[in-house]
Amino acid sequence: MKIKLDIDPEIAAQVEIFLATIEGRKDCTNGPLTMAALVHMLLEDVALMVERPGSWEAQAMFSLLGAHGYEC
Repeated sequence: MKIKLDIDPEIAAQVEIFLATIEGRKDCTNGPLTMAALVHMLLEDVALMVERPGSWEAQAMFSLLGAHGYEC
């Protein structure tokens, strides 16, 4: 599935700053993190809430979504 997102320019700029900040760090072992890769990773973690709800990734996403008012 392909999706198209409109991202607020201020939010996009802040995310780009974050991505530039971590670029090249030795503890980032999965390669460069792009905006698309970041969105993909977050969606994978949401999918883990269904597939493996006890995993740390799923638990972190449950917590994050709960903090935003989406009690799952």
